[in-house]
Amino acid sequence: MTPHPLLRAHYTRPEDKPAFVEQLFDAGAKHYDAVVDWGFLRSGAFYRRWAQQRHGLQPGMQLLDVACGTGLMTTAAARILGSAATITGLDPSEGMLAVARAKLPARFVQGRAENLPFADQAFDFLTMGYALRHVADLQGTFAEFHRVLRPGGRVLILEVTKPTHRAGAWLFELYFRRLYPFLARVFTRSRPTGAMMTYFWETMDACVRPELVLAELRAAGFTAVNRERLLGIFSEYTAVRA
Repeated sequence: MTPHPLLRAHYTRPEDKPAFVEQLFDAGAKHYDAVVDWGFLRSGAFYRRWAQQRHGLQPGMQLLDVACGTGLMTTAAARILGSAATITGLDPSEGMLAVARAKLPARFVQGRAENLPFADQAFDFLTMGYALRHVADLQGTFAEFHRVLRPGGRVLILEVTKPTHRAGAWLFELYFRRLYPFLARVFTRSRPTGAMMTYFWETMDACVRPELVLAELRAAGFTAVNRERLLGIFSEYTAVRA
């Protein structure tokens, strides 16, 4: 199952999506942190750390951050763990990884969620921050998550979810479709960064509903599968490898 239907304005075949997404993030990498910081009212660093703490990340754990991007989740995790020594970050974009490597001495690897280049049962905790919409296949991704986690290992996926009620959906679209990409282009003077934020909206708008994400996690063999919702738009998906 794909996380959203084919977006023909950007690619015409499913197999073309990974290359498009990689190029998009490479082009916008140098502006990504600043745009995300003010776009979410400077709350992101606190929220990422708070979410990981609440869902069980503890010192001594081996952490894998999938689709780590510029290292925003990994940086928050390092504050919980006390160091970056047990953190591995993975992302397909070399441009995003270059920014992450400049922040902290974690292990960073180029790769994709659907084919994780790690041994079975190598990690205690796995995170993915706001990137589930960008994978090519939910089933393959979750099967890989299950494979690389040790028994009892936990998954935490953070995502932004379009509200279902009319007023919330209208405000959500106003901000993420129109205002956010426009401001990103104006303040960064970067058309690729504006295009990246427009693509964020398009994938949010088309993303499969949360109940299907939960169903795919269960189908991959996870237990204690759950979704917590904050402020009507933030989804925290959690699951445990039995």
